Amino acid sequence: MKEEVLIKAEEPEYFQLRPEVEKAYGYTHAVRIGNSIKVSGAVSMDDQGNPTAVGDFAQQMKNCYADLDKILKHFGCTFDNVVVENIFTTNMPLLLENGAFRAEIYKNKFPSGSWLGVKELALPEFMIEIELEVHKP
Repeated sequence: MKEEVLIKAEEPEYFQLRPEVEKAYGYTHAVRIGNSIKVSGAVSMDDQGNPTAVGDFAQQMKNCYADLDKILKHFGCTFDNVVVENIFTTNMPLLLENGAFRAEIYKNKFPSGSWLGVKELALPEFMIEIELEVHKP
């Protein structure tokens, strides 16, 4: 005898870190479907969407990771759950110079990913943007 199994479709869970900014720019910072979470690129900005740490690559990088940490915590995750990290930068030499900071973020293992040099990001003051893919077991 065959038994029919019904699988309920997962509804996406949307999370906005800065709702007004995200609405103005037309994106959601993170979306979870099942065990997968896609996180839009984090940049160094305040709650009004203004660039912060202008001209300071190291601080912009730290600010990106601080925002990503808030998003991960919302979903009950840590950086140990990150499986893909893509970093976009307008200054690859500065990323290479500051890349060792990532060892403070990824204490157990590094995720897969890419480092991409780009001509520009959303605002000219942004020097780095970091996006993530997360697997929550």
